[in-house]
This record gives sequence, structure tokens and C-alpha cells, in this order.
Amino acid sequence: MAFLLGLVVGLVVGLALIVGFVRSENARSKMRTELATTIAAFARMTVEDSRKILPAEFYPSWVVFSQRQKLNWLNLQLVKIWPYVDAAASELIRASVEPVLEQYRPIILSSLKFSKFTLGTVAPQFTGVSIIEDGGSGITMELEMNWDGNPSIILDIKTRLGVSLPVQVKDIGFTGVFRLIFKPLVNEFPCFGAVCYSLRQKKKLDFTLKVIGGDISAIPGISDAIEGTIRDAIEDSITWPVRKVVPILPGDYSDLELKPVGMLEVKLVQAKDLTNKDIIGKSDPYAELYIRPLRDRTKTSKIINNDLNPIWNEHFEFIVEDATTQHLVVKIFDDEGLQASELIGCAQVQLSELEPGKVKDIWLNLVKDLEVQRDNKNRGQVHLELLYCPFGMENGFTNPFASSFSMTSLEKVLKSGADGIEVTGNGNAITQRRREVIVRGVLSVTVISAEDLPVVDLMGKADPYVVLTMKKSETKNKTRVVNDCLNPVWNQTFDFVVEDGLHDMLILEVWDHDTFGKDYMGRCILTLTKVILEGEYKDRFKLDGAKSGSLYLHLKWLPQHIYRDT
Repeated sequence: MAFLLGLVVGLVVGLALIVGFVRSENARSKMRTELATTIAAFARMTVEDSRKILPAEFYPSWVVFSQRQKLNWLNLQLVKIWPYVDAAASELIRASVEPVLEQYRPIILSSLKFSKFTLGTVAPQFTGVSIIEDGGSGITMELEMNWDGNPSIILDIKTRLGVSLPVQVKDIGFTGVFRLIFKPLVNEFPCFGAVCYSLRQKKKLDFTLKVIGGDISAIPGISDAIEGTIRDAIEDSITWPVRKVVPILPGDYSDLELKPVGMLEVKLVQAKDLTNKDIIGKSDPYAELYIRPLRDRTKTSKIINNDLNPIWNEHFEFIVEDATTQHLVVKIFDDEGLQASELIGCAQVQLSELEPGKVKDIWLNLVKDLEVQRDNKNRGQVHLELLYCPFGMENGFTNPFASSFSMTSLEKVLKSGADGIEVTGNGNAITQRRREVIVRGVLSVTVISAEDLPVVDLMGKADPYVVLTMKKSETKNKTRVVNDCLNPVWNQTFDFVVEDGLHDMLILEVWDHDTFGKDYMGRCILTLTKVILEGEYKDRFKLDGAKSGSLYLHLKWLPQHIYRDT
């Protein structure tokens, strides 16, 4: 009996094990099939598919989607012909760079020339090529290049004191992108009329200066002066949008040369919540702004001492040469007196984002480095007003800098003051006498209401009122107090006589009225640019220095231009 029972139990357990094993194998086979299908789908997936599945912000900073094709075949051939390229290109580069070096020669030097120039024995490596689709009548190609070369470059330098120094430029490391433009396309071999070449992007440029048989640090400031001259020469001679045109077929190719295409008006308004770089006290911030990083094209603001929320309200003009690729760079520094200034943060704006003829009011977050894509540290913000005015634009937008444009716009006022030309009512220049234009008028401000003001009283309410101040004249007005309300309505209008609208500002501070004092709730700082251009507008402005809250305002401008000879 026990034997039969053991036999039955054994058969049942055996069958259960067999069934379990079969099911396990079937499940594993199904999982392997699904995994293989998934892997095959990933293998067929394109870059665009991956971007649709996972947005760019979820990728680590080292992941880059490149459209560039590899050029190993070109690098192998370039190594073979490099000695001939060196012999042919060295003299050509020397002849074209020397005049630019002389143009940017520091004042402490009387002469700056090459005594020797060869590119060395190490050929550059092209790491990728891409074709840019621009819809034009040409072909645009970009080549990415790395070069850790061993050139033999010696500068013959003479100082104002009569000292001659042979300075060697060594340990050159360069990474950048060169742009080649084959344009225009023609029906004659080689099918394009000219070639333009330019350094589209300079990612890295490192080099060392060494006096042959001496120490370059023996003359204070000489190393920084020479290095700055070399960098400015590269920037001004070959860096995009500067381009060199090489005619291939006979013809007029002046349209391919570099030309100004417009003017960018920039008002540096203010910054807020800047990082404090000083151990004692607060930073002394100032700003540098440029489109092309040349010394004579870089604008510098005044220094605001001991303030992490500086107000500049300064105006600058920049020439634009390619609105599709250029950008405005703003760098905020902490002034350290005799020592080198310390960078607080920087930001940039693509000019292609600006609508011609329209003022763009923008706050930019400051970052440590413009090349770093993700910087989550709070370094502060900078406030700009931008106006891009193209030259000769004709699709419904009248260029405010044109001679036929009325004197009533802000842009014409700025331009006539900058050029030093007195202009008549029809826009014709009648004299070269320097005149400063003063935009005088009456600013009418209606404080309509506020919303979602922060709670400052213990009872969960507030008794808000608004103080209005014109910054230059320090003229003040204030609204009535609205008791026990976080969404007050005032509908009060105040008029200010403004003597210089271009450089004045309206400051609105919201206070909580108390029996024994007052509590600060927040403020708005407004330039008069928009109201001078548009004449009248309504808008809601967020309160700075408050967790919440906004002011709803109606601004109106009645102009009265006057002139002052200088």
C-alpha cells in the first residue's frame, strides 16, 4: 500500500516539475523574443526618434547629437601633403596676418612683425563635416578641426623704449569649425563662382609666449598685451561673420563681402540677486557687452559700488553684420580695484530671436560659462531692453535710422545724438554740429490695481499703498491706503514732468501701512522706452523682492523734444 502511494505521489510531483519547466522555458523564450524585438527597434531608431522619446533636458551634458560625418580619409591624405601645404600656406598667412597685427599693435610697442612663420610638421585633424541648408543659391559646408601643432612662429617685437624682443609662439592648441561657402552656383565648370572661408566657431585657442633667451615677465604687461593683440587679430581677420572671398570665375562678388546689416540698440537696465564675490561688504558690479569680442567694440557700464541689485539704465549701440548667427553677450564682473575683476556671471541673446523694429524686454539668467549647457546655480539675473533695426528693410517696416524717418521716434533721437548730426523735420542733415537730444515730456501713470500681494500682517491681511518715484528728479507721489486687502484697486492717476526720458526710470514701491510704521512689500522698476515708442500701453508687472504679487498699470506719454548743443 505504501509503495502504491509513493508511486502516485512521485508521478504527480514529476508531472508538476515537467509542466513547470515547460512553462518556464516558454516564458523565457517569449521574453527573449520581446527583448530581441526591442533591440531591433532601437537599432533602427534614428536621432530624431530618440529626441521624440526623451526630451533633451533629460540627457547628461556629455551626450551630443552630431550631424557631422567623419573624415578619416581626408586626414590620411592631409598627412601626406602637409609639407607642401605648410610651404604654400605659411607665406600667405604671414602676409595676411601681419597688417592685422599692426592694426591692433599695443601702444607700448613700436613694431610687431613675424621674423619666422611655419606651420610645423603636425597636420590638423578634421573630425567632421556637415552641409548647412540655408535655402540660398550656394552650398555651405562646415568642417570641424583639431590642431595640436608644433609650428615655428617667432615675433620680432620692438618696444617704445628701444628694446627688441624675439618672442616665440608655441604649444598651440586649437579646436574650431571652419565654414566654406561655394557661391553663386553657375552653369560653368567648376559650377560655382567664388569660395568664401571663415572661422565659424572658435571653441578653443591656447598658446604660450616665450622670449627666446629671456623671460617675458621681465617687462610688466607685455605678455597680456601681445596675447590680446593676437586674439583680436584672429577675431577681426577671419572669425565669422568676417569672411575671405576667393574668386574662382571672373565676376563681381562684392555681395559676398562683410557688410553691416543693421543696428542693435541695447539698454542695460539693471541686475538682481547677484552672487556676492566679496568677503567683506558686497560686490561692486559692472557689465561688459559685445557682439564681436573686440576691444574697440566692447561696451562697459559704470561701476555700482556695494550693491547686489544694481541699476544702470545705460544705453549702447552695436553694429550687426549677420543677424542670423550673431548674438549679444553680457558679462557681469565684480570690480576689484587694482586687481583683476572677478566674473559674477554671463548671458547671451541670439539676435535671430528679435523681431525687427520691436522693443524686447528680457530678463536673462546668469551662468558661469556660456559653453556649459546646464548650470542650475543661481548667479542672478540681468535686465535688458533690445531693439534691432535692419538697414533698408522694406516689407512694411520703416528703418528708424533712415534719413527720411520722422524725428518723433526714440530710435531717431538716439541715432541723431550718437552721430552728432542736426536733423531737420524732413530728415535731411543740415549741420555737423554736435547736438544732444533730450526727450522731454509728461508721463501719466495710472495705478489701476494689484493682485496676490504677500501677507505681512499677523492677521493675514495688509493695508497696501504705492509710492511712485522718478529716479533722476526724485519726484514722488503715492496712492491712498486700501485697508485689509491683498487685491487692492486704486484707479489713481499721477502726472510727472520728465526732463530726460531716455535716461530716467519710474520706480513703484508697494508698502503696507501700519499705525507705528510701514512694511516693504516689493517694487517694480520701469524704463520709459516702451511708453515713449508706443505712446500708451497697459500691462501687469511682477513685484521684485516679493514672493508673489503684481501691479496693473496704464502708462501714457506726451512728448516734447528739445535740443541742447554740446
